[in-house]
Order: sequence, then C-alpha cells, then structure tokens
Amino acid sequence: MRPQGRRGDGAGRGTSRPGGAATWLRRPRGRRADALLAAGCLLLVVAAVLSVMRDGERATMPAIGWPLIVTACGALYFRRRVPVTVAVVTLAACGIYYPLVEPDGPLMIAFAIALYTAAAEGHLVAASVLGGAAMACVSFGEFRGHVNHLEDAGLYLLAGWFVAVIAVGGVVRNRRAYLREAERRTRAAERGREEEARRRAIEERLRIARELHDVLGHNISLINVQATAALHGPHPDPGRAEEALATIKQASKDTLRELRATLGVLRQVDEEAPVAPAPGLDRLDELTGGIAAAGIAVRTEIEGEPRPLPAETDLAAFRIVQEALTNVTRHSDAASAVVRVQYGDGHVVVRVDDDGNPPPAAPAAGGSGIRGMRDRAEALGGDLDAGARPGGGFSVRARLPV
Repeated sequence: MRPQGRRGDGAGRGTSRPGGAATWLRRPRGRRADALLAAGCLLLVVAAVLSVMRDGERATMPAIGWPLIVTACGALYFRRRVPVTVAVVTLAACGIYYPLVEPDGPLMIAFAIALYTAAAEGHLVAASVLGGAAMACVSFGEFRGHVNHLEDAGLYLLAGWFVAVIAVGGVVRNRRAYLREAERRTRAAERGREEEARRRAIEERLRIARELHDVLGHNISLINVQATAALHGPHPDPGRAEEALATIKQASKDTLRELRATLGVLRQVDEEAPVAPAPGLDRLDELTGGIAAAGIAVRTEIEGEPRPLPAETDLAAFRIVQEALTNVTRHSDAASAVVRVQYGDGHVVVRVDDDGNPPPAAPAAGGSGIRGMRDRAEALGGDLDAGARPGGGFSVRARLPV
C-alpha cells in the first residue's frame, strides 16, 4: 500500500516550504511594498537602458553595468531596516555606474528613493550629507571631464531635486511623529476617561453602601431593642408590648421606604423611580423620637439660626446623627443622649453626647460606623472626631462646611 501522507506532497510543498509564495504573502506589508518597489525600479531602469541601446549607436553595455543596476535597485528592499546604509550603497553604485557605463540610464532614481527614506526615517543629517556628497561628485565630474553631460541649469535642477527629496522625507517624518503623538494622547485620554468612570463607580458604590449601612443599621437596631424589651422585660406589660410593636412597625416601614429610595439609584431604566426625598435635619424630631421609644432619653439643642442647607450637607448631618444614636443603642448602656446642632458662618456642627460607658469593643477606634461617618464628613471637606468624654460617656462631633 502507498503510505498515507505522500499523496499531494508535490502540491503542498509550494505553500508550506519556507520562502514559498504563501510565506511571502504572509510577510509584513512594509517588506512586500519594499520588494515591489525594488522590482519596479529595476524594471524601469532596465527598460530605459534597453530603449537607449536600441535607439543609440551602442548595442552592448559594459559587463559591470548590469551588476551595478541590480545592486542599486536590489538594495531598496532593505531601505526601511538600514536606510543610511542603503543610501550609501546606492550612491556608491551610481558613482561607479555613470562614469564607466555607456549608455547610461535613470539609476539615480534608486539613490533618490534611498535619500528620501533616510530622511523619512529620521536620519535627516545623514541624508543631507549624502545629498551634498552626490552633488559634489557630479559637479567634480562635470568640471573635470572633457564632455559636459549636464548644463548649469541641469546641475541646479539636480540639486533642487535632492533638496526636495530630503525636504519631503523630513515632512513625512514630522507627520508620522505628529500622528503617533496624537494617537498616544488619544489612548491616554481614553484611559483617563475609563479610570475616571471606574473611580466614580467605586465612589457611587461606597456611597450606596454607606446609605444601606446607616438605614438598615439604625432601624434594625431599633427593632432589635424594642423586640428585646417586649419579650424579655422584667414584668409582662401588655401596654409596653403594644408600644414596642408599634415602634417596630414604624421602624420597619421606614426601613423599607429608605431602602427602596436607596436601591432606586441602582435601577438602569429610563423612567424615574418613585423615591422619597432625602432625609435632613428637619427630621431630627422623628429620629430622636424613635430612639426615645427604645428607652433612651434624647434631648435636642439648636444653636444659631436654623437655615436650609445644601442637600449633600443636610443628608450627611442627618446620617451622622442617626449613626451616632444607633451606636448609643447598640454599644453602650447610656440612659440619655444630647443632640446639638450649631449653625455657624459657612458651616454647621452636629454633636451627639451620651452618658453611657462604651464597652472595649465599641466602634470608636475604627468600626464601620465611625469610619462611615468620617468618610461622609471628609467627602464634603469637613472633619469628624469621636471618642470617650473626660467626664464619662461618649461623644461624636462633626463639622461640615456649607
């Protein structure tokens, strides 16, 4: 039997062998373009030389002519990788070709292309030096020779051609640098926008987390205190139980309302969610009333002339008082607390003092409640202090700019 795998070997070798047609097509676009440019330049020079030989008196070319043509045109394939070297090679080939070969052809095109490439790749000084050297060689040959191939106008035209080629290469180089810089700035701007969007998303998640912590922590603490009082009181009291249940009902209702308002921010819908207004210091009586129902006497003191506050400041002040009172019910054995609100010039100060003795595990040192209050104050440019009072009890003081 014929071994499998040999069938079609002849057809497969042409596309899989390194250097085959398929491999050449997979080369980078720049190399393919350079190969086509070198081949096109070679065909142009050869066609021009053959045309001159057919129309002129000489039917042959010196043996050195064809290798010089192939060398100068073939060097263009490497013009992007070693532009200065290619320019030197093409200049040397032209310097040997024109004095020794008759009839000559447009081999100078290869040097002009190499000169342009050197300038476009950033070797502007080298391209200028090589262009000047080429003009010096041409001028020296014309003035020393017995036959002038170029008139004065031709020399000036050739010099202008070299200058134009180098100038166009420099312009292309600057254009590429400008486009690269613009692309870099565009990518940097996109990264900046993405980082800004990510930062805002993180800040929004933290804000929502603080809202949920404050709302749930406060109201569920009230529910827990009232349920404990109703179930484990020293003497069964139907009136006390009924009052506790009423407080639990109201606290749970408030929890659900504020929870819906907070979660409404997360909705990704076009219509507006029916949310309640954000709470503020105008609801202090409602807040302290819930704490008083838990068995803690709360007194409110207002200093200065009350006035409307910005929504962010009003909400932060309310949440700080709410969290401070929640900590009183959860982490201390306080019997009373005082809430003070002081309206000053350009700021408002809220302070909550209690007469309890916080246990060692109190959150003053760095719990999530104190940390959340401090984050709220600092986000508005204010500050917050929390700690034990010298005469006993615990104190939370926040200063918020208006």
